[in-house]
Amino acid sequence: MDWYPLWNSLRIAAISSVVVFFTGIAAAYYAARLPRVVKGVLDVVLTLPMVLPPTVCGYFLLLVFGVKRPLGMLLDQLGLRFVMTWYGGILAAVVVAFPLMYRTARGAFESFDPDLAASGQTLGLSNTFIFWRVRMPACKQGILAGAVLAFARALGEYGATSMLIGYTPGKTATISTTVYQLWRTNDEQGAMLWVLVNLAISAVVLLAVNLLEGRRNKKAVKL
Repeated sequence: MDWYPLWNSLRIAAISSVVVFFTGIAAAYYAARLPRVVKGVLDVVLTLPMVLPPTVCGYFLLLVFGVKRPLGMLLDQLGLRFVMTWYGGILAAVVVAFPLMYRTARGAFESFDPDLAASGQTLGLSNTFIFWRVRMPACKQGILAGAVLAFARALGEYGATSMLIGYTPGKTATISTTVYQLWRTNDEQGAMLWVLVNLAISAVVLLAVNLLEGRRNKKAVKL
């Protein structure tokens, strides 16, 4: 059995989760401090991929990064092509998973008690120190839950991925695209095997989210 779709899906999900983790935290931190009107507009822009059909997100990615588009042609000349390459799947996964990380992290930051940060400032602590040693530990359960959800979303992505990188065995195939291709060729046994693999991974991810949520609730009760 060719396990390339599993390996490819895991590396795409892992790399995109790292990108989404840091960009989502940065965007959420600054958005939580903005005025309500500005934050509302920014929310619409940053969370739009969450409500758009994945195929629409993939279409917009093709409009921007297609090899016949200005940016796509420039990147192609630099040796970087996102269309029909496995790392193009990272771009697609980042776009669809980012809103989950952003929204979850923003909610965690907004629930943070600002008096804790103010107390640190009165002690002469820098904003950087307060962010990493005070704010992040206090919000870590929500942030970790967002990271796990983003990983799960990236792992199961199909629409934008299939639009941008297609399906090439041993090159761009993922679990989701493999299931569809096996179903199209009437290989129901093979499709079911990959479905079970995806179900197992998703169950582990959801269990991790539930454990994180449980710890956060217990901590809230103690406080």
